[in-house]
Amino acid sequence: MLNTTEKTQRLLALLGHDETPLGVYYTSTKPDGFGPKPGEVFSREREIANEIDWQQAFGNFSCLTGNIWLARKKRKAAWISHEECGCMGGGFYSGIYRPYLEMNVLYVSTGVPGTPIEGEHYLPSPESMRAFMEDAAPPAPSGKYCVIKPLEQFTNEEQPLVVVFFARPEVLTGLYTLTSYTIGDHNAVVSPFGAACTNIIAWPLVYQQRGQECAVLGGFDISARKFMKPDELSFAIPLPLYRKMLEVMEDSALTRHTWEGVRKKALKSRRTWGEKVLDA
Repeated sequence: MLNTTEKTQRLLALLGHDETPLGVYYTSTKPDGFGPKPGEVFSREREIANEIDWQQAFGNFSCLTGNIWLARKKRKAAWISHEECGCMGGGFYSGIYRPYLEMNVLYVSTGVPGTPIEGEHYLPSPESMRAFMEDAAPPAPSGKYCVIKPLEQFTNEEQPLVVVFFARPEVLTGLYTLTSYTIGDHNAVVSPFGAACTNIIAWPLVYQQRGQECAVLGGFDISARKFMKPDELSFAIPLPLYRKMLEVMEDSALTRHTWEGVRKKALKSRRTWGEKVLDA
């Protein structure tokens, strides 16, 4: 990972971006960082048996993207587990439990009939939501905890599955172009529907499992926008593809004169938002 971390610093310099990306992985060891408190354990069996206290579940809600926001600021880890879940959606999209819950289907779509839960209306029907969740179900996890932490904290013995950038459009333009250049495919970047954590964790792993080499653009989840900077989106890349991108970045458009104009805009954006301006 040392070589990957060093090359990442070069990529950040080319992009005009100063926030080191995060990495997603699974472990059996609880990390030091930000995660939910113990609460309701979500499972289809408990839901069918009417054993889940939904008032408590919603009352103890803890958004995975919110914990990632804290991890970004403090350069620590964010995590989620089955017993310490905090969000029925985050637990499913991180691969911590399966199958999905019917409450999640109704809540994100048209609501729960006969209750005050009117639903988020992000998809038009329970059927459309079920189709999405079946399509976006990530591979089974390799550890009890799904952890998202700064890339520089990984070692050769503990490597991320997915590398995640958070950036504004100019920087995203560079990542988008580098991805297309690396793969040589006009479908190199995809942006499917999903919660913020779906596009950070589930979709990159799903596409990789299907043999489709691509990066995932995300951050369009209305509920999670409060945990992201203005104008900011996410860009998630499976580790094998990310390493290929690092290998070809010096030959890509990021070292050509056209990119310099965009990079200047990236630095201007930093000044506009009162952030540290990097050396050109």
